[in-house]
Amino acid sequence: MKKFFSKHSSFFLIAIILFWMKTYIAYKVEFSLGVEGALQQFLLFLNPLSSALFFIGLALFIKGKAQSIMIVVISGIMSALLYANIVYYRFFTDFITVPVVMQVKVNGGQLSDSINSLMRFTDILYFLDVIVLIVLLATKVYKPKVQKNRRAAKSVFALAILVFIINLGLAEADRPQLLSRSFDRNYLVKYLGAYNFTVYDVVQNARSESQRALADSSDITEVQNYINANFAEPNSVYYGKAEGKNVVYISLESLQSFIINYKLNGEEVTPFLNSLVGKQDTLYFENFFHQTGQGKTSDAEFMMDNSLYGMSQGSVFVNKAQNTLQSAPAILKTKGYVSAAFHGNYKTFWNRNEMYKSIGYDYFFDAEYYDMSEENTKNYGMKDIPFFKESMPLLESLQQPFYAKFITLSNHHPFEMDEGDTDFPAGDFGDSVVNDYFQSAHYLDESIKEFFSYLKESGLYDDTMVVMYGDHYGISENHNTAMAKVMGVDEITPLMNSQLQRVPLFIHVPGMEGKVVSEYGGDVDVMPTVLHLLGVDTKDYLQIGSDLLSKDHRETIPFRNGDYVSPTVTKIGDNCYDTNNGDLLDAAQCTKQAENAAAELQTSDAIVSKDLLRFYTPKGFTPINRDDYSYVKNGDDSTTDPATDTKSETESGE
Repeated sequence: MKKFFSKHSSFFLIAIILFWMKTYIAYKVEFSLGVEGALQQFLLFLNPLSSALFFIGLALFIKGKAQSIMIVVISGIMSALLYANIVYYRFFTDFITVPVVMQVKVNGGQLSDSINSLMRFTDILYFLDVIVLIVLLATKVYKPKVQKNRRAAKSVFALAILVFIINLGLAEADRPQLLSRSFDRNYLVKYLGAYNFTVYDVVQNARSESQRALADSSDITEVQNYINANFAEPNSVYYGKAEGKNVVYISLESLQSFIINYKLNGEEVTPFLNSLVGKQDTLYFENFFHQTGQGKTSDAEFMMDNSLYGMSQGSVFVNKAQNTLQSAPAILKTKGYVSAAFHGNYKTFWNRNEMYKSIGYDYFFDAEYYDMSEENTKNYGMKDIPFFKESMPLLESLQQPFYAKFITLSNHHPFEMDEGDTDFPAGDFGDSVVNDYFQSAHYLDESIKEFFSYLKESGLYDDTMVVMYGDHYGISENHNTAMAKVMGVDEITPLMNSQLQRVPLFIHVPGMEGKVVSEYGGDVDVMPTVLHLLGVDTKDYLQIGSDLLSKDHRETIPFRNGDYVSPTVTKIGDNCYDTNNGDLLDAAQCTKQAENAAAELQTSDAIVSKDLLRFYTPKGFTPINRDDYSYVKNGDDSTTDPATDTKSETESGE
């Protein structure tokens, strides 16, 4: 052992081997990458090696004791990146990207509760290799040598590149065009590794930024042709049924469809929402799927307001807040509507104070307008019941007709409720997150019931269309063992997991005939549906979705990772399933719809990444001027009167 540590290369080799093994163990323990077959298993084992050789090998260009210290520093930085991905994956079942890091800059202070709940004491083991290296240096078991061998450093780099080329070649053989056509970060990490994925992501992010700079008006033609060819004519039975009515959107935080009509120990979890299903005045869409990516709630907001997909990496709200848009609030301005967003958190969360300017919200009532005392807040802001209560005077002060959006917060991971907020029992499924979900979902339902009562008391009810939607899943795949008990099955299969991405969609219009709608739909379909109900023709607007009530509605629903669901077949990764019975089908039976799903995502991505709407203005539409909007609260609340001020709260920015 003494002879081994006397060698100059020993410390470097220990760092490489420990880091390599630690990363492989993390892959197996923490991530569900869908590894199948001997080749994929080998690639999973191999892929950390090239990254370890390349990055830790940088230290070999440094001379003397500093070289050993740099090996420790680089190992520590890469370990921190691995651990950040582990914690992020535990909730989102996804990997960190450059745009997500930018989101942390915007949202970091708000995320502490969820992050703390995802960390474990045993996680210190993911830094064990760094600790070992420090101990070796501190105890002088290894004594740094003074020489610097550039030839050895170059040889390590050559080996790193060789290993990566072999890795990539085998990966491409197993999944052709891996880097050019994969929407799914799981595939990239499975084949290339978490660290190589980070490098790939940096390159892709830089490429996305360059796309906007290089775009011109000719790029819009292909987009227009695609959208025109896929336009779904409105249903004459429903067109204009809500004409002239106010519009209220309610984002139902983390609410999934399985909870609707679910009984826990014989008691309904969401009795009020259940009472609307299939009843007069309400359309309930039972096969409606969220299509969010890394932007989660903000992605859902973006799709509801714009009928465009969120980004494949990161959030439009953070990365593309300056884009030109043709949003619902902007379109409805031509009909005399004013718009407002209500959110019991501070306006900088998810960069809303910048994004809402591009969307064209006249007012943004954030945490500064609410009593943010300790008893009124939890998780990411204000509890839903006091939030709706304090919002009503603000809503009533708006000029009519209005387009308003409420972002609820209470039903958010980790779902614990404060004592006294609800007497509904927790579940008993062996998982605290799943157990608590039933209590917080019930609390959300109670808040919606009270909001409807407020609408009736205020006299707004009869003149208001209410659109309520689950913004994204609440319970991730990491809790599938407990979810199998919830659903009464032996296990959650991949097909069942895709069906668990269904979220509730209610469209409530007083005086309209209600029903349960079984057609498949997704987030991007809501905006054209709502505009057609309001009697607004959308054929000249560049919207990706199709009217959920149209006879021409498209029922292939893409997910942000490139998978899709439909009433007949479902694509998950490379597998094709019969949606009705779960049978595994020949992949060719999914090919056509997979191509259609990819074309839809690619068309939307072109619009968003290249900011193409700046090159196209529909007839009669006035583009939003961001400079007209500012969401700085006046010093004296009484001076803000939305009923008479149809612009933003202040245009002076004071």
